[in-house]
Amino acid sequence: MILEEFRELRRDRRTLAMLIAMPLLLVVFGYAANFSVDTVRTAVVGPQAEQATTQLPAFFDVTTVEPDGTRSTAENLLQRGEVDVAFVSSTGSAVALVDGSNLFAAQSIVSVLNGLSDQATTEVLYNPGLKTSWVMIPAIIGLILTFIGTIITSIGLVRERQTGTLEQLAVMPIKPSTVNFGKIAPYFLVASIDMAFITVLGMWLFDVPFNGNPLVFALGGALFLFVVLGLGVFISTVSQNAGQAIQLAFFFLLPQILLSGMIFPLDAMAAGVRWIAYFLPLTYFTMISRGVMLPVDPVVRFAGIGTEPGDGTGAGETIFRRVLALWDDADTRAPLLALLRTAVSHERAAAALGELFANTLLAQVATPANREDSSVRAALVASHIGGLVIGRYVLRLPPLAGARPDEIAGIVGPVLDHYLSGELARPTL
Repeated sequence: MILEEFRELRRDRRTLAMLIAMPLLLVVFGYAANFSVDTVRTAVVGPQAEQATTQLPAFFDVTTVEPDGTRSTAENLLQRGEVDVAFVSSTGSAVALVDGSNLFAAQSIVSVLNGLSDQATTEVLYNPGLKTSWVMIPAIIGLILTFIGTIITSIGLVRERQTGTLEQLAVMPIKPSTVNFGKIAPYFLVASIDMAFITVLGMWLFDVPFNGNPLVFALGGALFLFVVLGLGVFISTVSQNAGQAIQLAFFFLLPQILLSGMIFPLDAMAAGVRWIAYFLPLTYFTMISRGVMLPVDPVVRFAGIGTEPGDGTGAGETIFRRVLALWDDADTRAPLLALLRTAVSHERAAAALGELFANTLLAQVATPANREDSSVRAALVASHIGGLVIGRYVLRLPPLAGARPDEIAGIVGPVLDHYLSGELARPTL
């Protein structure tokens, strides 16, 4: 009886292959199961970039050094995922901007920075509280889509083939492509609804933000769904029954859970294992979902320029420097120019832009002392900034277009400070 069972096992080549492959996968997963990050990709920008680079511990693998860079340059590198931490150097204490969406790397970075005493001020972006739910919910969305696309789809198609439904469709005057589309469309729609439901549920229950473009998120989800549904169709094609389909689907599902960066950070994996992750669809959807939900959208960044409370002293120069940093950034300049052009020809867009400038952008800065003329002061600052922006970036006036941001901010800052906190000749209009 025992010999007979061994013969039967030898005939079942799929089960035999899994018995051989599972120990090998265990070795691979052993190299992947690592939460500790040894080095992080680092950028150093600012006038003291070269000097700051030599003072950093070996933990920080400096890949980018830009002495002419600004805070906007550093944030742009973080948003593109090129670095995990960016140091903005100056004559005083440097500021370390940490990508909080890469949770385990961010935790290691903050731990190391805390040991540097007062050499750098730490600022965690995109996940200030380093909450695990903020990085897990976007990845779980992809995991559920993978589950639906591989296991559910493959089981459903195999069951239909066992009942003879596919053979009946084969003799009907319907194109094979139409049959395939009709079979996967319901799973695509169900998975899309699940994606929207899980996203809203995660935002509601765990306060996970959604700062990016929903259309980008939907497009990334649709492409990912087509890939995993294709895997499900492939599994159903090579499987004879539902048991084989489940067996093979889990064979595809397990590596995606462990190697996609969903649980273990890619930076902590051995180089020989990490390349496997880049062949897995869930790796890219996890990057897309985290990249869309956590980093701040350019227009949201623009609206938050002046929302820091203060007494008005030096606020004008700070606001104007941040405005210049956004407009000098190629990624944010395009949407802002589009908003400006739309405001020229559409009343509602103009009103929205005025609201953004006069209220959202400057209200908190202009009202630290509860002045009655705060709206007038905010309007003056908004008008001054708006005129300079148009002159520098739209009309390209030579004195403004060619000047360095520091030169303009040094001249304009005192004027804006006067509007915000100085005595006005006519406090009311």
